[in-house]
Amino acid sequence: MPASLARPSATPPERLAAGPLVLRRVEAGDAAVVAAAVGASLEHLGPWMAWATPEAADIRTQLLRVAEADELWETGAGFIYVMIAGDSAPARPPGPAGRGGDPDGEFVGTIGMHRRATDNAVEIGYWIASAKTRRGYATAAVRALTPVALELSGTRRVEIHCDVANTASAAIPRKLGYRLDRVEVHEREAPGERGRRMIWVWDPPGGTAGAEWSTTPAGRAARAGSR
Repeated sequence: MPASLARPSATPPERLAAGPLVLRRVEAGDAAVVAAAVGASLEHLGPWMAWATPEAADIRTQLLRVAEADELWETGAGFIYVMIAGDSAPARPPGPAGRGGDPDGEFVGTIGMHRRATDNAVEIGYWIASAKTRRGYATAAVRALTPVALELSGTRRVEIHCDVANTASAAIPRKLGYRLDRVEVHEREAPGERGRRMIWVWDPPGGTAGAEWSTTPAGRAARAGSR
C-alpha cells in the first residue's frame, strides 16, 4: 500500500525491507552481536555517542537495553530495530538462548524511532558498526523508516538530530532531502561535539509520506537534483 494511503498505526511493523537490509525489531538473541559490534566500534562511536562505553560492549548491558526497548515498543514511546545486511554471510554468535547465526545476514547497526521531540514528531536515530560504514546502510535504513514513522498515529513530521561536527551523520538526511530546520545550542554530551545541534526535518503537507517518497528512491533530494 502506498504510504499516502496507509492508515495511521499505533505501532510499526516488526520487520521490513530496506534495500540491501532487513530491519527487524531488536530481541534478546541480538544482544551478543550488538555488544561485540559496540566493543569493536568504540573509537568510531565514542566521539558522537555518549552511551558508547566499555560497559555498552558487555552482553549483560545489551540484554538490559533489549528489555528497555521492549518496554518502549509496548508503550509506543520508541521502536528499535537491528539492521541486517542480507548480502552478507550470517554472523550472529550464539546468544543466551543458544541461537546461532542470523538467517537474515550480518548485523551492521541499529536504528530507532523515538517519540521524544514533540507530540506530533518522531525522531530517527542510528549508528553503524565501524567495519560496515561507507556502504549506504544508514541511508537505506532511514529511507525505509521515514514513511513508516509518518504512518504512526499523530505523527506530522520526522526529525534527525546530530551535532554540527558530526558531518557523516548529517550527510544522510541531507542526501535524502530532509531540510535543515534549525541549529540549537545544546550541552556537549560526547567529546567530538561542538555543542550545536542540527535539527533536520521531513514534514510533507498533511503529515503523510506522500507518493513522491514511495516512488522516488532518494526522496526529495532526487526530485531536486541533489547528490
